[in-house]
Amino acid sequence: MNRENTNNDTKMDVNGLYREEVITDRRVGSIRMLTPIQADTTTDGSREIIYVGQAQMLTPMGAIPLNFVIDADSLAAAVEKFSESANQALEQTAKELQELRREQASSIVVPGSGGMPPGIGGGGKIQLK
Repeated sequence: MNRENTNNDTKMDVNGLYREEVITDRRVGSIRMLTPIQADTTTDGSREIIYVGQAQMLTPMGAIPLNFVIDADSLAAAVEKFSESANQALEQTAKELQELRREQASSIVVPGSGGMPPGIGGGGKIQLK
């Protein structure tokens, strides 16, 4: 890699370090528990632990991963709120998929509407009178 092309965005934030643990029931999903730490690996008590749920939504096109923050102050509370948070993430993802479908459906190019190059898709010179 050329040193001139390196970007400072790849530098890790020493004040934003987390230790990650994965908690799972091996059935429904998993919870990533992100514990704030200092550079010397001691726990940083000035920041909150973050709980991130992970599950999959099955669709006709295959599984879609769901990642969602669980608003909780303990692992027990995160486990309790997992289902509710997963359902909210599922609803939000379904809405986003519906919006993407609507956008795709409205962007269909109709021959002769100017969206296609001349001579392709009905832009020929033959006319019936």
